[in-house]
Order: sequence, then structure tokens, then C-alpha cells
Amino acid sequence: MTDSRQEKIKLGTYPPEQVYQVLQTSRQGLSSQEVKERQATYGPNQLKESKKEPIWLVFFRHFTSLMALLLWVGGFIAMLSHSLELGIAIWLVNIINGLFSFIQEYRASQATAALNKLLPSYARVLRDGKEDKILAQDLVPGDLVFIEEGDRISADGRLVAVTDLQVNQSALTGESNPIYKSDQADLTPDKTELEYDNMVFAGTTVSSGSGHFIVSAIGMKTEFGQIADLTQNLSQEKSPLQKELDHLTKQISVIAVSVGLFFMVAATLFVHQPLSQAFIFALGMIVAFIPEGLLPTVTLSLAMAVQRMAKDHALVKKLSSVETLGATSVICSDKTGTLTQNAMTVNHLWTLSDSYGVTGLGYAPEGQIEQGGQPVSLEENELLNRLVRFSHLASNAQVVAPSADNPNFTILGDPTEACLNVLAEKAGINLNDNHTWAPRIKEIPFDSDRKRMTTVHKLEAGLDGSHHISITKGAPKEVMELCSDYYDNQGMIVSLTATERQAILAANDQFARDGLRVLAVAYRPLDSEHVGEDKWDMQTLEDNMVFLGLVAMSDPPRQGVRKAIEKCHRASIRIIMVTGDYGLTALSIAKKIGIVQGDDARVVSGLELADMDDNQLKEALKGEIVFARVAPEQKYRVVNALQELGEVVAVTGDGVNDAPALKKADIGVAMGLSGTDVAKESADMILTDDHFASIVHAVEEGRAVYRNIQKFLTYIFNSNTPEAVPSAFFLFSLGRIPLPLTVMQILAIDLGTDMMPALGLGVEPPEEGVMDRPPRRLSDRLLNRQLLIKAFVWYGLIEAALAMGAFFLNYWVNQGNLNHLASSGPLYREATTMTLGAIIFTQIGMAMNSRKGRGSIFQVKPFANRIISLGVVLEIVLFIILSYVPFFHTLFNTAPIGLDDWLYLLACPFVIMALEEIRYRLFDKK
Repeated sequence: MTDSRQEKIKLGTYPPEQVYQVLQTSRQGLSSQEVKERQATYGPNQLKESKKEPIWLVFFRHFTSLMALLLWVGGFIAMLSHSLELGIAIWLVNIINGLFSFIQEYRASQATAALNKLLPSYARVLRDGKEDKILAQDLVPGDLVFIEEGDRISADGRLVAVTDLQVNQSALTGESNPIYKSDQADLTPDKTELEYDNMVFAGTTVSSGSGHFIVSAIGMKTEFGQIADLTQNLSQEKSPLQKELDHLTKQISVIAVSVGLFFMVAATLFVHQPLSQAFIFALGMIVAFIPEGLLPTVTLSLAMAVQRMAKDHALVKKLSSVETLGATSVICSDKTGTLTQNAMTVNHLWTLSDSYGVTGLGYAPEGQIEQGGQPVSLEENELLNRLVRFSHLASNAQVVAPSADNPNFTILGDPTEACLNVLAEKAGINLNDNHTWAPRIKEIPFDSDRKRMTTVHKLEAGLDGSHHISITKGAPKEVMELCSDYYDNQGMIVSLTATERQAILAANDQFARDGLRVLAVAYRPLDSEHVGEDKWDMQTLEDNMVFLGLVAMSDPPRQGVRKAIEKCHRASIRIIMVTGDYGLTALSIAKKIGIVQGDDARVVSGLELADMDDNQLKEALKGEIVFARVAPEQKYRVVNALQELGEVVAVTGDGVNDAPALKKADIGVAMGLSGTDVAKESADMILTDDHFASIVHAVEEGRAVYRNIQKFLTYIFNSNTPEAVPSAFFLFSLGRIPLPLTVMQILAIDLGTDMMPALGLGVEPPEEGVMDRPPRRLSDRLLNRQLLIKAFVWYGLIEAALAMGAFFLNYWVNQGNLNHLASSGPLYREATTMTLGAIIFTQIGMAMNSRKGRGSIFQVKPFANRIISLGVVLEIVLFIILSYVPFFHTLFNTAPIGLDDWLYLLACPFVIMALEEIRYRLFDKK
């Protein structure tokens, strides 16, 4: 049998008779005994599913990360501090966050299940000389399988008979044009298996015609199975954000435990506190350094970004994928349907007399034929009339108008032929009337070897003295060689000389260089040349033809794609086109939309890529490059090479063939409109409009998420310094200065007043200019040196000074007598209330400072962020409750404060904002 790919490729080179021998079968099909033996040898025709992680283990994992464990401990510490409510609050934060992230991961799909859905349930086979309908899973190598229009093919195989057979292989190749199939041997060298027109593949569908093939591979040995195997064997790596949060958690843990141990030892040695009290004191300091709001803020920031992205047609399946987009440095994009509209459109018409432009895009019949900006009428131009009419008559496709169920124009058949129908409608031709005028009575289907198709039509009114004509359309060179004459703009049939032939080829070459697909159209009046129906064979119908002209078409770039690519270039993001289309077409589109900017860009075909080793591929990836005609595993290989070069790679895809690359990529992006279920299930994000520009919007949101997390960290960590400094005063005064801020007050800040503004920072929209900077390096840290200095030293010391200043205000008011500040007395509680209030009110100013990012405080719209505005109100309300409601005085060691104290507190946010603005103008603005 044919287990290896090389053996399957050889099948394409054998004539049908030899295929029966190689696959050990006959024209009567396999016998029942042979089927049993082969089922025992090869097993069922199924895709194997990889072993899944138990759902309970997935659930448990979300509650045992290092940060989650710290929060469990933090909640326990709060309970030890006689605050059951606060301990429960910490645990609730952990539970809610764990549930949220579990649900997101649970909804992320399993690609293999979707792959299995694409395989048909039944197949028609010939066994023991009789046709039978069997379960597709019972197919074995050597089975003779019948296929017809609409069938989904159940296994790989070699065709041994065809009748006008066309197969849509887009699920494997990504290209939507149906492939005309043959049963003849193909001796063309250096072909991949997918390029053989005499082979069929599991998971593809029959567009038209019929045929039968001998099964060469089943299950995991099929091309489809190889994709499934690649997809299953990929381990799901952590996203850059997940890795960074893990690193951040370790950093915070080290800082928190170190500070806690320091204060416990100091409290024992210097203040001579009992070990149990020193331990509780140290635990309080550890809680102060644990950012309880980090995970909820990250989750909220990602969730809000997901909501904004959904409005821009990007649906994210996994929250952590959002930030990965922000770190993306390379986007590997399909061409068809992503960068282009996936709607073939006629752009130019060319005859030996003139050339014409055609306006309008896509399959909507909106536009016109024009020359020099002026519309051209077919009634006044018989040459153009024949070129357009005959092009439509030789088309088998249909264009379906929008309906209540489908708001878009859709096509049935070959997109290349569909655009010929649209061309005719733009020219004012009624398609039904055209068919009535010249009904088709015979067809010689397109053949990939002949590169053309021919139809015969009956004309009651006659044309050129004939009531029957043949029309041929196909590759310009092949069609031109059939022509002896051409039709000129005077309505005359003129002999086709070498000069005209050279002009035709030159025009075709120019269109090809512009990335256009070109068809030539010719006809032959049969009756006037005495070609009777008994002579209507291929040779006579396609002999002595009259050349009409060339029809040049393209899949036009999507609107907005060029601007989106320019935005990527400004953001230092590379775009690499990876397509199944031809190299010349791909390069032309790449230049047209700005992916390729130089003249030395390299086009690498799938065959060239197969000959490259990994080092050669990595070297090629350093320059401008376009990949064309690539196989599924090659796209995967390109992604892997880029990742080994240190790039963060996003990949777009819509077919089954894209599943391995989508899963391997740091961020897989599937097409929502044209994408297969497998592509969507393998991806991290789905574009509901299939538009490349939506990816760029998503990248912008991803960058905003990272900046928002840093803003949150700055806001949260700067309050750690004023929370720790009062304890330092207590320790280094050897207890003579009572503790200016209690553990319960620290918890009130961390779990009360700070939470809402911190969450608000997580939903800030992208900063202006966020796409004018390069993507962050993977080595960059959330908690970097600059952020640490800014939070703990600059902001932290300012806030600590204001907090201690508030505490000692009572000291000054009481003539400097420290004894009046003895703990548990009313003056002491009033002083600690002032320390608490100063930190809370300074944090209001810090929320504004954190929002401004790299700019001036005057650029911030103070009330634009509703969550922060609400958070500020809640901070003040909570402080008033803690200060003036007697129930909380004992629990939080607080007391009412006077009017002059309020003036001090109200000044705190403006002091820290003013000092930050001075620093910005002296240093950052330069």
C-alpha cells in the first residue's frame, strides 16, 4: 500500500491500469475477504483524538497558581487578624477570578472533534463487483469509491475515471477555485501531492461532475489526517502575558516575604514584641505587598478589550490572547479573503484594436465598461459586444443575489467564471436573454492540460452567416495558437499575423506582471465553414478560430488594507504573505497593498521551501519575502522558524490546512465568514468580517492592555511605601512612636478604597500613539526597574511623606508631646485616621497620574473613565464611614477628624499631581 507521501506522489505518475496493480485491487473492487484483512491491518478510517486533560484538573489548576495561592494565604492572614469579613472578601476575589478564567479556557475548543465532523458518514463503493453504500469509517486502501456532485470525499485516492469532475480543495489548500480533475498519468516533475490533478483528498468536496477513485490512504495517513496529527501533537504554550504574570508573581512573593520577615525580626529584636504578635504584624506587611486586585484587574482589562474588539469584528476566545496581540511582531497572513475580497472582478478588457477599463468591485453588478473615463456602449462596438457576450456564454457559474437569509452576493461555481457573468450585467446584458439568444448545445469541459474549455451554441438569428458557433476561453497562449484570424473594430475578420500574435502575448505578460489573471476568448462560425454536427469533435471545434480579446481579472484588495498595513509598519510589525496562490500574483498584490516595498523581495514557492533547511529558511525570513503555493506543514514550519528567531507570530487562516499553523502560532486568527469550523476551533481569535484591518485594531487593544496593567501596578505598588514607612517609624523609634497605620487600615486600603480605581485603570482605552512604537520585547518586564523606582521611590516617598505629615499633625497640635499619642487613646485614633485619609486622598491624585501614561496631567479628561470616577466617590464615602460611624472605630482604630484636617487631606491629591507634572516637564517632556 501507500503509507509514505513519496509513494502517494508516485501514484499520480501511473496510468489507471497500473494503479489497480499498485493498490492491489481490481475493476470489480475488493472482495469481502480482502476487506476484512485490510481492516485488520489498517484499522478504521477515523481520526484519532488526543488524550484530553480531565475537566476537574483544568478547574483545579485555575485555583492553584502562585498568585492564587498567595491570595488564599492572604485571606487566611486576614482571618488571623480577627477580620473574617476581609478574609472572605480576599477569597471571593480569588474564586470569582478562577471561575472566570476557567470558563474562558473551557470554551476554547478542541480542533480534532471539528476535524472529524468534516469527514462524511457514508461512501459508495464497489465490492465483490456490486455497488454498496457503507460507513465511511469502514473504507480500506484499495476500495473503489464512486463520487458525484455534492459529495464530500472520505479518503485520499487516485482517480481512475472522471466525467467533467471538479473538486473544491479549499479546505486543504485555502484557495477557493475548484480544481478540474483528470484520470490520466501526470509525468510533470517536482510536483507535490496536492498539485496532482488525478488525486483526490479526504475532507474535500465535489463541485461538479463525477468519477471514481481507488483509496490510497485512510484515517491519520491521509493529508487530512496529517493535519490532524500536527494539530493534536502541539502543546499549548503559555501566552507572553501568562509567562509575565508568573514572573511578576514570583517577584512580588519574594518582595512580600522579605519585607514581612524583616519586620518580624525587627519587631522581635528592637521592640521586644512577643513572637506571636510580631508574626501577625509581619503577616500584615505581607498582605500589604500582595496586590489583591491584580488578577481581577488583568481579567477586567482583558474582558473590556475583548468587548471593544468585538465591536471591531474580532472575537477573542481566550482572554490572555488579547495581550499576546500587543506583543505581536510578525503577522503571517493569507491573501485570499483576508487581504483581498475573495471576489474575482474583471478589471480590464483588451482587443487588438483597443483596451478598456471596468469599474466596480466584487459580484454586485454595479459598474461599467469605460475608456478614458467615459462609458462605452456595446451597441456601438460589435467587437466588445462579442467579447463580453461570448465570455458569459462560456461560463458555467451563477451569481446569487442577496436574500433575507444571506445579505451578500454569493456564487455557485468557479469564481473566475462568475465574474464574467457580472461583467455582462455591467455592460447591460440580460443574462437570461443572452442564453435564449444563443443556447448551449454542447460542451468540452476545461482540462488542466489543454488549459481551456469550449462550448457550442445555436443562434436562430445567425452570426457571420452561421447558425452554430463554438466559443473557446482559456489561457491566452493556448487559445491564440488555435486562432487563424481576429475580429477587428470595423467588424471584419482579419488574418492573424506574427505581429498581432506578439502583441497578444505582450499584453498578457503585462497583465500577469500586474498580478491579474487573464483569459482569452475566441470563436468559430461552424456552418459557414461547413463544419456539420457529425464533425463536432475537439479538433474541428477548436480549429481556425477567430480571436476576440483578453479578459483580465483580479481578486481586489480589501478597502482599508493598505492603511492597516502602513499602520503595522509604523508599529514595527512585519507582514508576511503566505498563500496557496501563484507567486507572481501574490507578489503583485503584496506590492500593491504595501506588504512588499522594495524591488528585491523574494518569492519562495512550496517546492523551493521543501529544499531549504531550517537555517536557510531563517536567513530568508530576515528579508522581504512572499510564500506561494505552500503546503500545510510548510506554513507550520514558517511559523516555527519565526518563533525560533524570537518573533511573536500571529497567523491568519480559514482552511483545515491552516489548523496546525493557527495552533502553533502565538496568536491564531481564523476567518469568521469563510473559515472552516476546524480553523475557528484551532484559533485564538475569529474575525467576523474576515478583514485584515480588524487584526490591526486588535493589536492596538493588546498593546493598551499591557500599558493598563503597568498603570495598575504603578497605582497599587506606590501605596506600599506609605503602608510600610509607618511601621518603620514604629520599629526604629523602638515603639516610642505608636504604629501610625494598623494592619486593618492597610487591608481597608488594599481591599477597599484602592480596588475600584485600580479596576478602572484596567479599562483605559489605547493611548494616542500606541501604534507608533515597536512591539514590546518578550524580555521586557511588567515590573521593570523604571516602574519600581517610579512607584516605590518617587510616588511612594511623596505619599509616605504626606501620610506621616498627616499623622504628626496631631503631634504638632498637641505641643509635640508624644505621650499624648499613646495607642488606643482618642488622639492616637484620630492620628491614624489622618494617616489612612492621607493615603486614600493621595491615591485619588495617583489615579490621575497613572491615567496620563507618558503625557501631561492636563491631557487627562478627569471624568472620562466612569469606573475611576465612581471609585473616587466610593473612596471618599468609605473613608467618611470609617471615620464617623462608631461601629467601625474599634475595628479599624479610627475617629472623627476636624475641618482643618479635611483641608490637609483635600490638598493631598493636588500635591502629588503637581509634583508629577513638574517632574514630567523637567525630564520626560524633553
